[in-house]
Amino acid sequence: MSRSTRSCSSRLPLRRLAAFALAAALALGAAGCGGRGAERQDTLRLGVALYSQDDTFIASIAQHLERMAQEAEVDQGRRINLSLADGANNQTTQMEQIDRFLSRGCDVLLVNIVDRTAAAVLIDKAEAAGVPVIFFNRQPVAEDIDYREGVYYVGARAEESGRLQGELVLEAWQNERIGLDRNGDGVLQYVMLEGEPGHQDSLLRTEYSIKTLTDAGVAVEKLAGDAANWNRGQAAARMEQWLAEFGDGIEAVFSNNDDMALGAIDAIKDWGGGLLVVGVDATAPALEAIESGDLFGTVLNDGRGIARAMLTLALALADGAAPESAVDLQGGHYVWLPYQKIGQELPG
Repeated sequence: MSRSTRSCSSRLPLRRLAAFALAAALALGAAGCGGRGAERQDTLRLGVALYSQDDTFIASIAQHLERMAQEAEVDQGRRINLSLADGANNQTTQMEQIDRFLSRGCDVLLVNIVDRTAAAVLIDKAEAAGVPVIFFNRQPVAEDIDYREGVYYVGARAEESGRLQGELVLEAWQNERIGLDRNGDGVLQYVMLEGEPGHQDSLLRTEYSIKTLTDAGVAVEKLAGDAANWNRGQAAARMEQWLAEFGDGIEAVFSNNDDMALGAIDAIKDWGGGLLVVGVDATAPALEAIESGDLFGTVLNDGRGIARAMLTLALALADGAAPESAVDLQGGHYVWLPYQKIGQELPG
């Protein structure tokens, strides 16, 4: 995928990717945003700001968006220009990209924000230009969404992913306790690979994965935990340090996402293998790791569903249609998608 930003004002069609079936009718309305007139626009311009295309899950959402935009063009008989910008995990860079999107006439902004505390400034810019904003995957604080017009969030509830991740480990503890409880002390000793500090998904996945176990009566002991910023290489480095310090004392590895879980597995393989590791996202590499037996389980974060909901909502907003007529909008601002456990088969 190109990392360059394609202009929202361009009239060239998207680079075609393999066809992907878009769910049926996208809502159509009478008026475009930004004062562009009362009739449906022949060309829609969607600016997509990503926090980092190096993130496997975020890159997959972008790919789904491109494929679905292609299909929607055919369904609706009009051009949809999708402009992608990689913020490279730098909020200043991303804000400059937002400024360019707005100056070039984008109809709707789709934002995977680098720093959720910067959302208010971004929203002010979009509001001044009369452009709706759809945040996704990285959720700003409620005050920046709930009390503003034309601001939405599409994603999944982070606490649910933590709960399901905890259930995966709970099932292993209940069904294979002898193999999992290496030292036989009746306590689950674990390490925690966290995302970036302050990120709501990181905080809630960390909290609820362990809370699920303790609520079920499992005694746990945290040996170590540290941020690896969703990054496979950083996670491998953290895991190497913990293996050197604790070795066989580690019985389970919790990871806030799949990339970090795979980094932990890289280190564990070099060490000798054999630890239970769980992640979140259900990326393609993670599913392969489950199939091979290296990853015990993950939690599906529906990137395809996020892309579909965003595009459906964006087209409705650009056409002036009521957003609740296009998507299941909760609280006037939120589209929530469910998570799903995916793991290795356990004995009954």
